[in-house]
Amino acid sequence: MALHLTKVAFGTTSLEQLEERLAQRLAQGELFLTTRYLPKRHEEIAGHGALFWILKHQLVARSPITGFGEAEGGRVAILLGGPLVRVRPQPKRAHQGWRYLDDADAPPDWAEGMAAGDALPGALLGKLAALGLL
Repeated sequence: MALHLTKVAFGTTSLEQLEERLAQRLAQGELFLTTRYLPKRHEEIAGHGALFWILKHQLVARSPITGFGEAEGGRVAILLGGPLVRVRPQPKRAHQGWRYLDDADAPPDWAEGMAAGDALPGALLGKLAALGLL
């Protein structure tokens, strides 16, 4: 069973903007994020897990985590691979930094051919989750 990380897509207002931002960084070379500390469970994540992006209090997409490396200033690089994969939106509270996400709790990928109307709007999902209905 894979283990994943979650992270807020800070400074991003839409999924399309996040896709463009990551695609530009990937085109420039290796795509990575930096963090102060290596996750204690990094061996369970590298090559098997993904970084799930939180946008407007929802998990909306994932980036495969290919490994971990060193970054400038003694920081740790979380190495991401491949294009962004959309997932079925799932409510998730925002947090600072990253958090672990068990595979059983991870949302499924957005199915090929699924129409945008097949998922509830983000604001409605958030309100239903707050009421404990999701």
